[in-house]
Amino acid sequence: MNRKITLKQIAKELDVSISTVSKALKDSPEISDDTKQKIQAFAKLYNYKPNNIALSLKNRKTNTIGIIIPEIVHHFFSKVIRGVELVANQRGYNVIIGLSNESFSKEVINMEMLANGSIDGFIISISKETQQLQDYHHLTATINQGMPIVMFDRVVSEIECDKVIVNDFNGAKNAVEKLIENGCKSIALITTKDYVSVGKLRTQGYIDALSEHNLTLESNLMLKMDDTLDYEEHLDLLESEITQLFKSNQKIDGVFAVNELYALSAMKVARKLGLSVPEDLQVIGFTDGVLSKHATPGLTTVSQHAQQMGEKAAHLLIDKLESENTDQEEEYQTVVITTDLVERESTK
Repeated sequence: MNRKITLKQIAKELDVSISTVSKALKDSPEISDDTKQKIQAFAKLYNYKPNNIALSLKNRKTNTIGIIIPEIVHHFFSKVIRGVELVANQRGYNVIIGLSNESFSKEVINMEMLANGSIDGFIISISKETQQLQDYHHLTATINQGMPIVMFDRVVSEIECDKVIVNDFNGAKNAVEKLIENGCKSIALITTKDYVSVGKLRTQGYIDALSEHNLTLESNLMLKMDDTLDYEEHLDLLESEITQLFKSNQKIDGVFAVNELYALSAMKVARKLGLSVPEDLQVIGFTDGVLSKHATPGLTTVSQHAQQMGEKAAHLLIDKLESENTDQEEEYQTVVITTDLVERESTK
């Protein structure tokens, strides 16, 4: 028989814990000879080959957790890291940070490198390229080998693990409803391509808000940016796209942008075109970063409470690592952090 089998499947078939299977396959004296023989025979029958992505099991505890993020300069991710480190240090754990730079291959390499005896578990927000490819084998392999993962922000619904998210849909909907309440009749959306999960949810919130207030959804008011480009390095291209949006739709009186950079760029372009914010154009962004606070005028934004997300993710992972119920069926939870609208001078 050649079908692939994992530690998790062996444990389930033989009604033992993943840790017991791992120790038995390493011929650990902690496991009885009968149990070892049964597990080793079963593994041999199914041609089990250990995956090196998750060698740091409970019997080789490092008291270190790994966090993999898509980018390091983003205010949101730096605040998440702060939350993770705060809780980890309080509970006696160290933190190692890996950076995927929005690359699928770098994400995989980071996981393989860190899992090779360096850490006990992962906290991860997956890269845009991973979402685009929809290839999650490195995540399932890690979990199946007995190493817990907590996903945050950009998560994959079909992966069985704990998750921490914000309500992107409601946050966006509330933001657009604020623009409508303030008298905006022609609201533009600046968003990402739909393969990025958070952008897709925020786009849906925009659509729902318009629908509920009987405003016509106009496709020419929806600007979907190709965010495989690094617009922080190519601001001229971003501003060019937004300029075209405004010039083609001169009745626009409100903008909802799914991130801080898009929102601030919209305000910059508006000023170049002779529009006054918020008198002629009201703008709301997503993610309450440093730039939003210090922009002129200050940017009204949806706050994601990034530090709180990091703290919760760390608690979930460490609770899982320290759980004594290794023989029970795993239970996972998705924690939803409520967003808040932080009002500043870019809205009336």
